[in-house]
Amino acid sequence: MTRPRRALLSVSDKTGVVELARGLVHSGYELLSTGGTASALRDAGLEVTDVSAHTGFPEIMDGRVKTLHPKIHGGLLGRRETDAAVMAEHGIDPIDVLAVNLYPFEQTVSAADATLADAIGNIDIGGPAMIRAAAKNHSDVLVLVDPADYETILRALDDGSVDEALRLRLAAKAYTHTAGYDAAISAWLTEAAGDSRLGERFAAGGRRIASLRYGENPHQQAAFYADAGDLRGTLAGAEQTQGKALSYNNIADADAALECVRQFDGHACVIVKHANPCGVAMAGTQLQAYERAYATDPVSAFGGIIAFNAPLQQKVAREILDRQFVEVIVAPALADGAAEALAAKKNVRVLVTGETRPARPAVELKKVSGGLLVQDRDEGRIEAAELRVVTRREPSADEIADLMFAWQVAKYVKSNAIVFARAGATIGVGAGQMSRVYSTRIAAIKAADAGLSTKDAAMASDAFFPFRDGIDSAAEHGVRAVIQPGGSVRDEEVIAAADEHDIAMVFTGMRHFRH
Repeated sequence: MTRPRRALLSVSDKTGVVELARGLVHSGYELLSTGGTASALRDAGLEVTDVSAHTGFPEIMDGRVKTLHPKIHGGLLGRRETDAAVMAEHGIDPIDVLAVNLYPFEQTVSAADATLADAIGNIDIGGPAMIRAAAKNHSDVLVLVDPADYETILRALDDGSVDEALRLRLAAKAYTHTAGYDAAISAWLTEAAGDSRLGERFAAGGRRIASLRYGENPHQQAAFYADAGDLRGTLAGAEQTQGKALSYNNIADADAALECVRQFDGHACVIVKHANPCGVAMAGTQLQAYERAYATDPVSAFGGIIAFNAPLQQKVAREILDRQFVEVIVAPALADGAAEALAAKKNVRVLVTGETRPARPAVELKKVSGGLLVQDRDEGRIEAAELRVVTRREPSADEIADLMFAWQVAKYVKSNAIVFARAGATIGVGAGQMSRVYSTRIAAIKAADAGLSTKDAAMASDAFFPFRDGIDSAAEHGVRAVIQPGGSVRDEEVIAAADEHDIAMVFTGMRHFRH
């Protein structure tokens, strides 16, 4: 006599669960379920056995204990031949299909007012245990954690095409699901405890929010994943209001622009090309900020990413579209009329991030051969009062303002980074060179090509000058003030060079390498 086949369905996300249950019943499965899922199936007219009736043990502790029972885990873990005798001895019936998705921990902690109690209440215990059990025994149990797989499984059951390859894929997906879930919990609780995530082990996870056409190059696969938690003001939490699908490079460049522009108060604009700011400016109006940023390097601005730190105004949107080709525009919101203005170029990608959320600890990841580099995000800041003047001439108040502005920009320029600035705007950027003196020369060349004078400019360097040649080069182009970390064994030589050229120089004591 053929034994009954059973499916256990217990889902927080009930998308498609009724259709799945109907298909399983059609294929000859009995249904086990819990709580809200059981109610939803009964409301749809399906016959369901409660897990508590199946185990003979009631749900207790406000539902914390309901599936943690030998009749459930034995039914999932029991090998149909090897363990048949012990299953029969203890009255354990096999469970052949498991459909479980977990308490919405990530959704819960993404709320701005999420508390520790809210987080703890949404840590699923029984669900991951069942998923892991079913995935371990995937040769006998089909495990479903994604509603997108329901239809595929029903078709496979109907036409008899369930094979080991399908079972293995589902098992791998199940373990990825629980690993990501645990990583989200680990990250949130570690932050809540005030501890560093850089412990003995590092757990990383994310929820895919977009499959990308390709990565940096067409032969590379890529996807975009979101962290757990509050995504307000982030690129992952942004709404794309128009335009073509974002590419890998669009996302990377947009993030660089967003992180840079949010450093400034007042109206600011950042234009990024190939991961580097090519123009940054502050001004009394948003339009002036854009025009001054664009003027730094109009050639590189073509096809760039433009970010603002205030709602995008209609007249600025029109000016951008009239003036240049732009790939992506990023802003916290769209002011009245801006969306209509942008619609004139429907392919332009527009990202609305919302207001910046309060800062929280973050880490950056970089894959290397055989391992993973993890570091705290560079949130280091200095105030003007912390600068150490090391030259005979002290910088004026205006020079201090320009030095601080250039320093903030240099933090987001690839090393070796040199930034020329004056009156709250960049006038030349040298990025990513193997020699700091060449970055200085490139910044000057960029300024000359854009028709901008470097006379009396301020210059920022993301790291110390190892030789005096960078200062000599700056002096050739009229630079009058320099900000740099200091710390070279040749600092005295570099300071002497600045004094020879009557350049005011300050040390920050902080480096901003960006590789």
